[in-house]
Amino acid sequence: MMYQVRDLRLSFPDLTRKPLLGAAPRTPVLKGISFDLPKGAVLGIVGGSGSGKSTLGRAMLRLLEPDSGTIAFDGTDITHQTEDQLRGMRQRFQMIFQDPMSSLNPRRRVGGIIAGPLKLYGFDGLTARVNEALDMVGLPRSFARRFPHELSGGQRQRVGIARAIALRPDFILADEIVSGLDVSSQAQVLNLLGKLVGELGLTLGFISHDLSVIRRLCDRVLVLHHGEVVEQGDTDALFAAPQAAYTRELLASIPLPDPDQPWD
Repeated sequence: MMYQVRDLRLSFPDLTRKPLLGAAPRTPVLKGISFDLPKGAVLGIVGGSGSGKSTLGRAMLRLLEPDSGTIAFDGTDITHQTEDQLRGMRQRFQMIFQDPMSSLNPRRRVGGIIAGPLKLYGFDGLTARVNEALDMVGLPRSFARRFPHELSGGQRQRVGIARAIALRPDFILADEIVSGLDVSSQAQVLNLLGKLVGELGLTLGFISHDLSVIRRLCDRVLVLHHGEVVEQGDTDALFAAPQAAYTRELLASIPLPDPDQPWD
C-alpha cells in the first residue's frame, strides 16, 4: 500500500474563542478517518466546502501534524516524524496547488521554478531534467525562459505539474487544480494527469468538490462530510449505487445535459 491511514484525527485552535487564561479551545476537523490507497491507484477525495478534504491531503504529506491516529507511507509510519526524519522522504511525495499564480514565484523564470526542488535534493544535470519535465507536460522548452505571468492559467498549472514530477515522486497530491480553469483547459490537464499516472507509475490523490471530474480521472473515491468518511470505494460502484445519503446529494447536484431541452 502507498498509504494506510487509521483513525486520523486533527483539530485547529479556535482563536475566536480564546479564553483569558490557557490555550484556545480546539475545533475538530478530521474525525477518525481511515482508508487504504494502493500503489498506482488514483484516489478522489471529494466533499463540500469545510469537509476537511484539503486538511486531509496536507496531513497525508505531513504538512500538518495529526492529533492522533496513524499515517503509513509505503510501510513507514510518518505520523509524528520530525522534519529531519521526513527530509529524505519528502522527495517521494509532492503536491500540486490549486492556484498556480500564488504557488509559483513571480520573480523566477519557469526553468528556475522547476529546478528549485532538484537543487534542494542535489540533482545534477538540471537543464536536461527541466527540459524533460517540460516535455512530459507538453510545454515547449523555450518556456523555461518565461515568467509565470506570461503564461495562461492552464500553462501555469502544467508548470506546477512539471515541478512536481521533476523529482520523480511516488505520490502526488493535486488539490483542486482544475477548479480555476475553463472547461477546455480542465480536460487537457485531466488527460495529462491520467497519462502521467500510467507513464510514471504514480499514485495520485486528487482533491475536488466536483464529482464529474472525480468520475473522469479516479478509480477510487473517498467522500468526506464534516471531517468524517461517509463512503468510500470503487468509482464505478459508488456512482452506480451510492450508499450514503450525502453521496446521493452530491451526485444529484451534478448538472447533466438534457437532450430534450430546447436552445434559447
